[in-house]
Amino acid sequence: MKARSGEDKVGIPMPCITLGSAVHTLVEGRLYALQNVFQLGGRASAYPSDADGYSVCNCYLLKEGNRALLLDSGLTAHAGSLISQITSLIDPGTRLSVYPLRINEFMSVANVEALADAFDVEQCYSSNADAAVWVDFGGRSDKPGAQATALKTTMVKRSQRLHVGDEGLGRALEAFQAPIRLIGTRWIYDEKTRTLFTSDSFSWEWSEHAEGPWFLDDSSCSTTSAHVRSFLLNTRYWWLEGGDTETLRRKLALVFDQYDIENLAPGYGRVLRGRELVKRQYQLLDGVLAGLDKSVVQARYVDRDELR
Repeated sequence: MKARSGEDKVGIPMPCITLGSAVHTLVEGRLYALQNVFQLGGRASAYPSDADGYSVCNCYLLKEGNRALLLDSGLTAHAGSLISQITSLIDPGTRLSVYPLRINEFMSVANVEALADAFDVEQCYSSNADAAVWVDFGGRSDKPGAQATALKTTMVKRSQRLHVGDEGLGRALEAFQAPIRLIGTRWIYDEKTRTLFTSDSFSWEWSEHAEGPWFLDDSSCSTTSAHVRSFLLNTRYWWLEGGDTETLRRKLALVFDQYDIENLAPGYGRVLRGRELVKRQYQLLDGVLAGLDKSVVQARYVDRDELR
């Protein structure tokens, strides 16, 4: 039997090879994208099976005074890199909070426990009452006699204002349910940096090269509606075709009408910078959703191996 890529001759998964990492500064002293590279080519279910090249898992560090907030915690394979990235950006004594935007997905939660071991983690935001249980994936707590790392849980709501730092004094953020989602997902808007953190949406930009670049501006983007449509229908949003996408379009429009957005910061894929690029990417998504609505196209059975 021929071994698949990433396996040895008997089909046992081989150790993950670190492909590279980068810290991308969005706003000096306030907002950083902590990016760690992974390979595509059918290895990542977040991307179409025919997508080739590389992408990045993005965690975002928001700093304010002696407090910091990390959005998502990345994949287990990137734990060491992520801890080094955070260490290079915060001062000793900084209190760190963690907010997994998708509490039931590895890309969001897999390193929360490792971060709690490495830093003074003040709290973990969660839609479940005991975050420590939900983020325990065996790296430490499944050993005989071990217990989950103690972790204060701050419950999240469908829509809420939270703060980096003390309430009323710290930097305010708006957190709300993602207008388009398959699983429980939050988006967050940061007024100070005019950044919308979009979790698993707007994540369709990857690179042929492990070196990236891992951000785009308007001058370097040539994304088409066909690309966006194919990405959506060949990943977790396969069900959009023939669905009630008009409702989703209205919810998206409320977000983009309400907030002054200069950066789109997805949980994986390139960071998108600049108002014109943000506007164009939103219009691409809106147009694709319009063409997938039940009034335009009929829903049908989709074979798991079908590429659209």
